[in-house]
Amino acid sequence: MILEIVVVGPLMVNCYIVGCEETREGLVIDPGGDAEKILSALARHELSIVQIINTHGHFDHVGANQALMAACGVGLRIHELDAPMLAHADITALKYGLKVENSPPPTAFLSDGDTISFGKCSLTVLHTPGHTRGGCSLYGEGVVITGDTLFAESVGRTDFPGGSSATLLKSIREKLLTLPDATIVYPGHGPATTILHERLHNPYLNDSAIF
Repeated sequence: MILEIVVVGPLMVNCYIVGCEETREGLVIDPGGDAEKILSALARHELSIVQIINTHGHFDHVGANQALMAACGVGLRIHELDAPMLAHADITALKYGLKVENSPPPTAFLSDGDTISFGKCSLTVLHTPGHTRGGCSLYGEGVVITGDTLFAESVGRTDFPGGSSATLLKSIREKLLTLPDATIVYPGHGPATTILHERLHNPYLNDSAIF
């Protein structure tokens, strides 16, 4: 499976381009901005994307949805609980002194256990709420793309509307830490890690953690 990280937008979001090496079909996950940069990466890999996926609805992960949907003629998927955020991304961004375009509505929703196919590859949807109500992770071929649920030795913030630290920890422990130890974790910001490393070294995942 092809996997490239394109860091986009002022908040340095990890946008993921994944693709099937044989068919050259792929996905764009969390296009937070810099649409031309993402399109250049797609062209470099000679990929034709079949869907855009948002792991959650925060403005920094959705800012290039509109441009990519128009350029590539493809649909968008996000969990139903986060879909309402898409129409208000511009207002939320302004609170941080930033500017993004609102996203078109999704063409389909993500649900826990869904399989997203691209060529001969696929990712499985894991509903991992806590950072947001509709936050999702995507698992396949020894990798998991976690959005803002799990980071290298950290976890997603829970002080935004819809956030819950108890729910986040439950998601991580039941949906992510149960994956094979060698699974590479690709988060929404920052460096990659592994499930084993986070189980052993993430200070937010011990029993006494408070956040």
